[in-house]
Amino acid sequence: MAGQKFTGASGIALPRRAVRILKERGIFAHPIVSVEHQQVAQRYVLRGLESGGSVADVGRYVTFADEEGRPLEHLHPVEAIGLNGLHAVVISKALVRLDILRKGATYETLLTRHWLRTVENGHRPTMETEILFRGIHGRLELDLRGKDKAQAGRVVPTFYSLAGEPVTIPEKFLSVLRAATKAVNCRNCSHTHYSRKPASRPMNSRGSSTTETVVSDASLAIAQSSEA
Repeated sequence: MAGQKFTGASGIALPRRAVRILKERGIFAHPIVSVEHQQVAQRYVLRGLESGGSVADVGRYVTFADEEGRPLEHLHPVEAIGLNGLHAVVISKALVRLDILRKGATYETLLTRHWLRTVENGHRPTMETEILFRGIHGRLELDLRGKDKAQAGRVVPTFYSLAGEPVTIPEKFLSVLRAATKAVNCRNCSHTHYSRKPASRPMNSRGSSTTETVVSDASLAIAQSSEA
C-alpha cells in the first residue's frame, strides 16, 4: 500500500521483476522469520532459514546472528537438491537477520533485530522488528568470484547517505556483513557462511532432540528444489 511504513519484517523490499529474475536464475533466499511453538518445551521461538547464493552477476543471501553480532548455532544443516537455496535452520528466542542483495558490484543490505513480545494467558506472541541498518546502492569494486577472491570474507560494500556521505555500519555487525558479502558472491552455493555447527544435544524421552520443532524442514527443501 502506498505510504505504508517500511518495517523490514519481510526483508529487502523487491519489485516483482527482481523476484522473478532471482527465481529464474535459481537463487532462493528466504528472508521470512516465523513464530513457531515447541510442543515439548512449551514455548514459542523464532525460526529463520540461512539461504541463498549467487550466479555470475546476481546474488542474494540471508543469514542470522545473535543480538551482539555473533554467529548463532543452527538447529541443523539442510542438504537441498538444488544449489543457491536452503542451507540451515536457525531457532532462537531473539535474533538479528542480515538480508543482502547484489547486482554486479552494487549491493543492498538490510539488518534487522527480531524478538517476541511477551504475552499472558498462553496466547501466541507477536514478533517485533527493529531496523538496525539499511544500505542502498552500496559499492564494492572487487571481483570476489575471480581475481579478488582472496579478499572474500574480509571486505564489505561502502554505503552512502542521500547526501553522498559514507554511512557507518555498526561495528559489532561487521563480521556477519563480511560473511554475507562473501556468500552473495558464492557461485552455486551449497553451504552456510555464518551460522555455527550445532553442538551435541540431549535426547528427550521420545528419542528426539530437545530443541526439535514441529516444522518439517525436509518438505521445504524438496519443495524448493522442485521450483528450480
